Amino acid sequence: MNPAELPEEGIDDDDPQPPVRPRRKGIYVLPNLFTLAALFGGFYAIVMAMNGRFDLAAAGVFCAMVLDSLDGRVARMTNTQSAFGEQMDSLSDMVSFGAAPALIVYEWALKGLGKAGWVAAFVYCAAAALRLARFNTNIGVVDKRFFQGLPSPAAAAIVIGFIWVLDDMGFRGVREMPGITWTAFALTLYAGLTMVTNVPFYSFKDVGLKRSVPFVVIVAIALAIAVINLHPPLVLFGLFMVYGVSGYVVYGIRKSRGKPVSVIATSTDEPDEKGLHH
Repeated sequence: MNPAELPEEGIDDDDPQPPVRPRRKGIYVLPNLFTLAALFGGFYAIVMAMNGRFDLAAAGVFCAMVLDSLDGRVARMTNTQSAFGEQMDSLSDMVSFGAAPALIVYEWALKGLGKAGWVAAFVYCAAAALRLARFNTNIGVVDKRFFQGLPSPAAAAIVIGFIWVLDDMGFRGVREMPGITWTAFALTLYAGLTMVTNVPFYSFKDVGLKRSVPFVVIVAIALAIAVINLHPPLVLFGLFMVYGVSGYVVYGIRKSRGKPVSVIATSTDEPDEKGLHH
């Protein structure tokens, strides 16, 4: 027998090797706690709207906005990003900034418009789902300085901010007030349809929080906080309305100057975006 054909000592070819089980990946707790808290904010807002407490419903949505802005930053700062966290964040956004605002505005005013009311609420809800799906699929090809369409938290702030302002002013039973109900109808459609446009909205992602800034910037931030505290519902609603219109202003300026208006692969300033234009 050829020695090369002899089996190696200590190895039995007849014994099957046990399969190697893949290592189970864990879930990072810290960023997902923020995401779950944001999800609770949206759920809490729906429950409060069902109970007629639209002031608390508005507070729940705005708290969800703050928490949603923190979970991604916490994940990056602690190096705990994960595919699970990304999916969880999208599902939380759909509840807090898609379903919750649609249901709240319907319960608050649109219910009095009959079919037109629930159609407007559904258009907003469907637009939020489409916007989130498009955002997830276009992450690698969109200019990071801009959002493609109005972000869902800002859309929710426009709709819920309007409710918060009027509720704070003492308006109750607005279903019987045609002027308010049709204004809510128009705002709901505007916010929903703007989410699925290609209009560029500044993302503020190129603002470096770790960079040194002049002293006057800190003073300006302190003044901004003071102004918001003068009347939070009105000031926040006004700020988000300005932001909700700003994309069309940017679109018009770029169009008039002959510059590209699409946010798909328009930036070569970021290293990871070079080559996306070819």
